[in-house]
Amino acid sequence: MTILADAETRILVQGITGREASTFTLESLRYGARIVAGVTPGKAGQQVHGVPVFDTVAQALQAQPCQATIISVPAPFVHEAACEALKHGLKLLVIVTERVPRADVVAVLAQATAHGARVIGPNSLGIISPHLTRIGMCGGAADAVHKAYSPGSVGIISRSGGMMTEIANMLTQAGIGQSTCVSVGGDAIVGTAFVDLLPLYEADPQTLALVCFCEPGGLFEERLAEHLRANPSRLPTIAFVAGRFTDKLQGVRFGHAGAIVEGARGSPSGKVTALREAGVRVAGKLGHIPRLVKEALASEA
Repeated sequence: MTILADAETRILVQGITGREASTFTLESLRYGARIVAGVTPGKAGQQVHGVPVFDTVAQALQAQPCQATIISVPAPFVHEAACEALKHGLKLLVIVTERVPRADVVAVLAQATAHGARVIGPNSLGIISPHLTRIGMCGGAADAVHKAYSPGSVGIISRSGGMMTEIANMLTQAGIGQSTCVSVGGDAIVGTAFVDLLPLYEADPQTLALVCFCEPGGLFEERLAEHLRANPSRLPTIAFVAGRFTDKLQGVRFGHAGAIVEGARGSPSGKVTALREAGVRVAGKLGHIPRLVKEALASEA
């Protein structure tokens, strides 16, 4: 069992004729993902690696019913694309586009809530259920994805898509497989945070432990810690907090994390403290994660 997506999930790609979307569509198909339709206005009748292209989401879904969509359109058009997907009943939206205006993100999330849908991203590399499906472009080419990700019992949630693949590869090399891995997105405002995914992992009998990759800025980790203190989880949780050098730099924006560190709020040291107080095993170095995962799994056996 997985969360969010499995081998039967039928996927739509909005913006499929774009260079990036065309590339990840091909590699996802090679990986085994069921991408069955694409949308690019004005390109109906074309095919992208055998996937039929339609002018609208309505036309695409009439021909090829889907449960999820990947939105890979220019930032100014993300709001329109997402609202079109929501209007026609899609319940899982993965937005890979970067630099989406915050006002547009807020509007999309309000619409998603009204439609009972889940948004992953923006600025997300997507979701992967190893050896089953990939919604997005986690891990790059299909051969690389097969090498880095392996099926197993450890969930990964990451603010960085690249680091999610790095952690999965470290676990795989240590003989530890993964259940579902989610790149939540690096922007300051995203549709799904760590704490939102925790109940899904807890309800998944396949998942026996959880790894979180954390970054400076924002309150994702503090909110997860607050939730864990009030609602202890059955899942042992391991975290790595990147960017500890930023503790001395306040009021500065860091990379794609898209957030400003303000004192202890959003600072790596504040995140480490909050997570440890909530019972999370915090790795001092990235390379410590496999050992901590093995220890956590052994303690739960």
